[in-house]
Amino acid sequence: MSADQRHTHNPIPGEGLAGGHPRRLIYLPIVHTQADMGALQESVARATLEKVGRAGLARKTAAIDRSWTEIEAALDALVLSFDRVRLYQDGLPVCGREAEIVTELARAGSRNHQLLLRLVAQGAVLMGTESGDLLVQEYQLARQSLTAKPPRAAGVAATRRALSEALLQRRDQFMAQRINETLKSGETGILFLGMLHSLERFLHPNVKVIYPLRRDR
Repeated sequence: MSADQRHTHNPIPGEGLAGGHPRRLIYLPIVHTQADMGALQESVARATLEKVGRAGLARKTAAIDRSWTEIEAALDALVLSFDRVRLYQDGLPVCGREAEIVTELARAGSRNHQLLLRLVAQGAVLMGTESGDLLVQEYQLARQSLTAKPPRAAGVAATRRALSEALLQRRDQFMAQRINETLKSGETGILFLGMLHSLERFLHPNVKVIYPLRRDR
């Protein structure tokens, strides 16, 4: 069975999500807000401000805010039995402190994590999703990129891109394997994942992926 055959891009809201035996994954491409960045928040804000200016930053913030309103509306349109829903979150490590991390970021103003708490309150199960070690590597790479001067040599820039792309793929592989191992028959997963990721190819063939929103928003 090809990837195209097992993925559907225009699901009927709620169709088949609460019953039957297939494993279904609602894939929501997201854009992170500054509140999601944790210790990198100030550096990211400063870099963005230098790049696009105050007006550009305001436009970007408004666009991200609209995207979260779309995500919330898309989820509200689905009929789900939340006692059979698992939540998978980009950037949330498997660590035993998942709820604490989500609560802290929600209090910091993250709409992503506020939505996770709302879904948990409805009965969904919050899942650690990422490798802590890979996230530390991602943090270190992002910090270097934000603080280092732009490389003059094309080879240095190419090496940085290659490292970033390889790390992104390793993260995707880990997250897909986590979903493969924990999403049970008849359950629905909701995956909040940054737009640069692409983990579908690593998912088990019996995980049916549903896209309530366009990938290119």
